[in-house]
Amino acid sequence: MRDFSFKFLGTGTSSGIPVIGCECAVCTSADPKDNRLRTSAAIEWVDDSGRPRTVLIDTSPDLRQQALRFGIKRLDAILYTHNHVDHTFGLDEVRRYNAMQQQAIDVYAEEHTLGFLKRTFGHIFESEKNINQSFVATLIAWPLRVGVPVELHGLRFTPLRVLHGRLPIVGFRIEPVESSLCSSLLPLAYLTDVSAIPPETWPGLRHVRTLVLDALRHRHHPTHLTLGQAIGIAHEVGADKTWFVHMTHDLGHEATQAELPESMGLAWDGLVLR
Repeated sequence: MRDFSFKFLGTGTSSGIPVIGCECAVCTSADPKDNRLRTSAAIEWVDDSGRPRTVLIDTSPDLRQQALRFGIKRLDAILYTHNHVDHTFGLDEVRRYNAMQQQAIDVYAEEHTLGFLKRTFGHIFESEKNINQSFVATLIAWPLRVGVPVELHGLRFTPLRVLHGRLPIVGFRIEPVESSLCSSLLPLAYLTDVSAIPPETWPGLRHVRTLVLDALRHRHHPTHLTLGQAIGIAHEVGADKTWFVHMTHDLGHEATQAELPESMGLAWDGLVLR
């Protein structure tokens, strides 16, 4: 395995930035790093057979724009953190990858998220009920279970339990199945939409070299970490580098970045870690 990369497709909260109708300093900023699509990510690598692979974490409503902007040309699987609209409503765009690759695409999510997807995207999962035959995605749904790894083309994705307010959701620990893939980024933990990390999850964060973590704003929020709380968790995890995501327009990129410890940074749309 070779050429591992982690690509931030979006780093913004559910409203995106600029926020509709807002004229604050961040929403009107000329800094492109202050423009944030809804949070999602792409993991890309070349497997042992020499084939390129791509796995998405979540399908934001901005998926079409993200795929075009950041060159996502194939798709092997999708992993879902939870069922909220800003993390799922781009699923319909996946049909284009079916057409290009001429194969079904695996979708992994917890049972309650799979139920939401099947209800919301009935035209995909129950296409035989469509009045007109139409071009829809072809997907294979697989249930995720916390602590039970999913192995995809040489990479292991282990679901980790985190809390999004009162809603239990998942993050992922990403690492090679075997030691054939050498990357200074791995293991990598991806934890978006987090307000708390349960005690049983901390062992899954041991020896993480790269941490991607929710950091909504400075003020308290019932379902997301504040920037201060996120910094505290990042210190406890002790990754070589922590990147914050899911920021709202309270946090301007340049000013916030200047206040962060050297081992931490605000991610931005299109940032690629290699």
